[in-house]
Amino acid sequence: MTPIKHKALINVDLGEAYGNLKCVGPHPKLQRCKSRLTHHRFFSKKKGPDEELLPLIDIANIACGFHSGDPLIMSSTVRACKTRHILIGAHPGLPDLQGFGRREMKLTPEELTAMTIYQVGALKGFLDVQGVRLNHVKPHGVLYGMMCRDLEVAKAVMRGIPQGVPVFGLAGTKMEEAAKEEGVEFWAEMYGDVKYSPDGMLVIDRVKKPWTNEDVEKHVTQQLTTQSVTATDGSTVHLPVKDYPLSLCCHSDSPGCVEIVKTARAVADKFNAEHGYS
Repeated sequence: MTPIKHKALINVDLGEAYGNLKCVGPHPKLQRCKSRLTHHRFFSKKKGPDEELLPLIDIANIACGFHSGDPLIMSSTVRACKTRHILIGAHPGLPDLQGFGRREMKLTPEELTAMTIYQVGALKGFLDVQGVRLNHVKPHGVLYGMMCRDLEVAKAVMRGIPQGVPVFGLAGTKMEEAAKEEGVEFWAEMYGDVKYSPDGMLVIDRVKKPWTNEDVEKHVTQQLTTQSVTATDGSTVHLPVKDYPLSLCCHSDSPGCVEIVKTARAVADKFNAEHGYS
């Protein structure tokens, strides 16, 4: 198996907060969200990890209000990314704040298209104010998983993506097939803090589980250098990223997320340097 053919970029989901609540994933003993106004002895900051993650990433996927995010948070996250010259994409999810967009729902194709237009349009409004272009769309959580398995769901979401804007997705699934059918540019993703099932699908946890730095390093290195991954049953699964541009995703609500992203960044930087990707 051969290495991937493009520079490995790091993308992270940001702005996943709501009102006075913000994700505080950096410690496994903490709940996923906690008030900004409180302090916890296991975590030295009152805010979430976004500010610490910004220097480590190339691309941000900003929550658009359905699974998380609100107007003020979307606005401030866009400004922060602009300051760091980070590419910004929309991160639309299912309308499920309580379940953080990680519970499956049944929606009609019309509903899926409309909710995508609605969420992407909301973020684009803030981007337009700052004079920043929309780089891509990356569906969130269970919606992403539904699109990997169900062609009609995937096509419905693709129809809500503005013309000329790429989608980030899992190669070799219905997402890739739908993007081709609907004329949407496709970027392949790999994952730094998500496990894969034996059929090459992602194992989407309701609440993220902790990873050791050693496991992240091994997981990311294998994907970048061999286009394969060790699945949950121990088998080796080929990742058909082909010649697509590639981005490696990590999550801001994973326990220890800052260390996870630092490790993924180091592996990606080493890979890029070894293969002459500037």
